[in-house]
Amino acid sequence: MPINLNLPKKAGLFITGTDTGVGKTLIAGAVAEILIEQGAKVGVFKPIATGCRRTWDGLISYDTEFLAHCANSELPLSTITPVSYPTPAAPIVSAVCDGPPIDFDKIAAAYKQICQSCDIVIVEGIGGVRVPLTAEFDLLDLAVEFALPVVIVARPNLGTINHTLMTIDCIRAAKLKIAGIIINGFNATESTVAEETAAEVIARCSGVNILAEVPFDEAVNIEEPNLGEFVIDSLTDCDWQKSAQL
Repeated sequence: MPINLNLPKKAGLFITGTDTGVGKTLIAGAVAEILIEQGAKVGVFKPIATGCRRTWDGLISYDTEFLAHCANSELPLSTITPVSYPTPAAPIVSAVCDGPPIDFDKIAAAYKQICQSCDIVIVEGIGGVRVPLTAEFDLLDLAVEFALPVVIVARPNLGTINHTLMTIDCIRAAKLKIAGIIINGFNATESTVAEETAAEVIARCSGVNILAEVPFDEAVNIEEPNLGEFVIDSLTDCDWQKSAQL
């Protein structure tokens, strides 16, 4: 069942992950920074965030601050993330614990405002594609509303093949375009055979391109914010402007 937000069509990317904590925010911010360096005017959007901290300016997510920093955005953080909850849980749980229910009209209004001031929009999801937002809708339903090419961020470690292939199946079933996969956090000095072969197996079994393998970088810090030393370099060979075309 569609949410029917009537969102504008825009060049951009929807960044999702195989799970929570795989590095969606890092990759979304890095891609935004690369595009800006190439001369594009980039908007960033994280429609829903949980685990936010309370400040004098309201509920703030570190992820939202990181995205705004990477995109040099002057928009209010409440526009970049219009729905925020303090409880660190799936949105369907956080909305019950904290209230109010997710306001999809508020998400649509904020997205339209961002699209008016950018050439390319980078949208970051929350958790994996089947994370429930309400009893009726999950993140994939929301991704369908944006209708953007999807970038899947995956872990390098054991189990990632299964999680990534299932994520691909869900996105394909929703008839969304997959721009490619990024393996994030690969540690070459401590890798196992499972980690060294995961990207190749995923690509062979799914037919989806591996856009990049981003190395582990202990300098990365979303809260600082700090993109680290290696992330940008590992992503610069990708043609992000081409990937962002509808």
